[in-house]
Amino acid sequence: MPSVLIGPYLLRNQDGPFRKVLTDAGFEVIDPVGDFALTREQLLTYLPRADAMLAGGERMTEEVLEQAPWLRVIARTGVGYDLIDLTAASRHNVVVTITPGTNHDSVAEQAFALLLALARNIIANDRTIHNGGWDRTLASPVRGKTLGLVGMGRIGQAVAVRARAFGMAVAAFDPVDNPTFDRDYQIRRLSLDELLDQSDVISLHAPLNETTRGLVNRSFLARMRAGSWLINTARGGLVVESDLRDSLVSGHLAGAGLDVLNHEPPEAGNPLLGLPNVVLSPHIAGTDLRSMSDMAELAARTVVELYSHRWPAGCVVNHEIRDGWRW
Repeated sequence: MPSVLIGPYLLRNQDGPFRKVLTDAGFEVIDPVGDFALTREQLLTYLPRADAMLAGGERMTEEVLEQAPWLRVIARTGVGYDLIDLTAASRHNVVVTITPGTNHDSVAEQAFALLLALARNIIANDRTIHNGGWDRTLASPVRGKTLGLVGMGRIGQAVAVRARAFGMAVAAFDPVDNPTFDRDYQIRRLSLDELLDQSDVISLHAPLNETTRGLVNRSFLARMRAGSWLINTARGGLVVESDLRDSLVSGHLAGAGLDVLNHEPPEAGNPLLGLPNVVLSPHIAGTDLRSMSDMAELAARTVVELYSHRWPAGCVVNHEIRDGWRW
């Protein structure tokens, strides 16, 4: 009987369509205990007998993969795979899959929640009222402002749709064109420098790789419009946090809404903690009740498809190993 290890703690020992997909296909489901991402020690304990894995926030390194002789699939519940050593996975003949089209609306909703929390002073007003105050300082509207999107994949597009509904102008920087979408939603395509100069809000939706790591640094922030906001629901590694802190403290940036950080949970010395113009959420943008279920079910289906010798179209990241891959 093949086995599948459940990594995401929100799925372990939980019922749902994903579990039925796996058990109906004859898989033994391995559910470790715990309320966080699997540790290195847990991975080294459970992976040696796993044929597949539903992965969340686990670091899949060369060392870990070397201890998983039967592993054939790492099925990510999400679209990012920067925590997986893709080269090592391919070398060990492990297919890596993602779940496109399952969580873009969830991320877009969180991006707008963070933006509105900043623009409407939601957090500060709530704290003031709970402490006996009543501050009716006027908020800054988002309508009429320009939202600049760094990245225009499914998530960026979902944010753009919402921005237009809120009466915002939308501009985007992305090397991949989408003329039909741009026409339908009146999106202006700009260079990165033009985007930073013309936007009141910058929202990050780029993948984390060697090209984009540390993209939002001192120079990037200095090019942003004075008084603008930064939203990051993508990856913490896109931002140099010490540089962001300096920009926020100086007042050049009005605020930042961040769902992701360089280290999660943040360490005590994180330079952004305690700043009044920073709104934080615990890397939950892509995981609401509906998207988590959809991601888990699609991840499970990719495992079953591969076990049945079918290649799940649009979900495999390292497709170059297809010809020599066997289960």
